[in-house]
Amino acid sequence: MSNEILIPDDIISSKIYLIRNQKVMLDKDLSELYAVETKQLKRQVRRNLERFPEDFMFELSQQEFDNLRSQFGTSSWGGSRYMPMAFTEQGVAMLSSVLNSPTAIKVNIQIIRVFTKIREMLTDTLSLKLEIEEIKKKLSNHTQNIELVFNYLDELIDKKENTEPRNKIGYKND
Repeated sequence: MSNEILIPDDIISSKIYLIRNQKVMLDKDLSELYAVETKQLKRQVRRNLERFPEDFMFELSQQEFDNLRSQFGTSSWGGSRYMPMAFTEQGVAMLSSVLNSPTAIKVNIQIIRVFTKIREMLTDTLSLKLEIEEIKKKLSNHTQNIELVFNYLDELIDKKENTEPRNKIGYKND
């Protein structure tokens, strides 16, 4: 099996949605990528439901489906009797065991790699945010310290201005 790229990563990543705080792909998009009919994909999943617990796959609620459709401003989803199925990364991985075509296997590998890249980017972004917060804290502490030094200097200047002149000690020239 070659590692040839069948589909550009950006096309795959454009088909990953955030639903129920999970990154998922929909049955319609997956069947398009796998070059199978959506009803065939759904049939295989329903025949193997024990392989797809809730954290691998779930059906969208009517409200979730309506929200998704409104985001695209189109009703090109066709008339289906069932709500779309949403597959998490683990669900997509499990699909390769029920859709056993060479195309499905190759595309599945690509999809898993895209999910991994997205996770790495999110991790990198999170660590970058943490570093920025750390720098902000340090700068805030430095700012407070500088303000404190200026306050002390102001107090010293005030004390110097408010003290009476002292007699000089030492030899005096008469």
